[in-house]
Amino acid sequence: MSVRTLPLLFLNLGGEMLYILDQRLRAQNIPGDKARKVLNDIISTMFNRKFMEELFKPQELYSKKALRTVYDRLAHASIMRLNQASMDKLYDLMTMAFKYQVLLCPRPKDVLLVTFNHLDAIKGFIQDSPTILHQVDETFQQLTEIYGGLSAGEFQLIRQTLLIFFQDLHIRVSIFLKDKVQNSNGRFVLPVSGPLPWGTKVPGLVRTFNNKGEEVRKVEFKHGGSYVAAPKEGSFELYGDRVLKLGTNMYSVNRPMETHMSGASENLAAQTQESIAPNPLAKEELNLLARLIGGMEIKKPSGPEPGFRLNLFTTDEEEETSRRTKSWLGSWGSLRSWTSQGGVPARAMICLP
Repeated sequence: MSVRTLPLLFLNLGGEMLYILDQRLRAQNIPGDKARKVLNDIISTMFNRKFMEELFKPQELYSKKALRTVYDRLAHASIMRLNQASMDKLYDLMTMAFKYQVLLCPRPKDVLLVTFNHLDAIKGFIQDSPTILHQVDETFQQLTEIYGGLSAGEFQLIRQTLLIFFQDLHIRVSIFLKDKVQNSNGRFVLPVSGPLPWGTKVPGLVRTFNNKGEEVRKVEFKHGGSYVAAPKEGSFELYGDRVLKLGTNMYSVNRPMETHMSGASENLAAQTQESIAPNPLAKEELNLLARLIGGMEIKKPSGPEPGFRLNLFTTDEEEETSRRTKSWLGSWGSLRSWTSQGGVPARAMICLP
């Protein structure tokens, strides 16, 4: 496990959260000034200097519940409010989008380019707020200083740590299903053709060398794929062509972003088991949350401006249906835990709808 993974995980998931919120704010015709305030408040909180200092300290990843608590707090750092069903859906979309990006990274180091794509898009949301832009640029500099000198092996360890974090998440998302990059069981379809990692050649040639390093034989073979060599390496500078498109805003075109309950049910069952099993890192997780949330320094709105509720579903009825379904599934999971332990629950709470 890499102790340098948490900042990349948080920033990329946060970028996906902002993409989704921006899309929903536009879809629900929220007035422009309110929408800008929501995004500005969330981004300002997300890139708070004290918060970033805690985030960048070398530390292991913690449970999904611990990080979810941070995003709950972050999403409500402004006048916008999400109910539980919408927050669940928001987090599902965030995690599945970034999981797909990590899987598709041509090189382990390219996860840094994905992060820079998210930061570039975030700066587009706050072009009229120089103070917040400066916060984001400071985080960019921290990323460059910390990750710029890491070896390929260290980035491989970071990628493995991210994949371990995502390995049990198989939630179906309509965008991925329609694009046929996700199967009906929630698992992604990875291409065997396409762009190659920077610095590699198109497959089709085997070269043999002797003990003096001299080439003694060449054998060509048919690779059976359709490969394209990378034209250039993506830029790791503050302003530059990232080349890689992973991490850019896939909601910039108005598309539906439904999650499907059959996949969410599998995820919920795994989360139920996780909540029942004793967690040896519970104390450390609480300490992490205390430091991270304490570093957010969320300021309450001082003016009389009223808040509003954002719905991540097409209608209020869909949102209520999702809430009831998850409530029933959670109750069933708790009931199964209670009966499997002879009627003596260790940490089960049954809340039947």
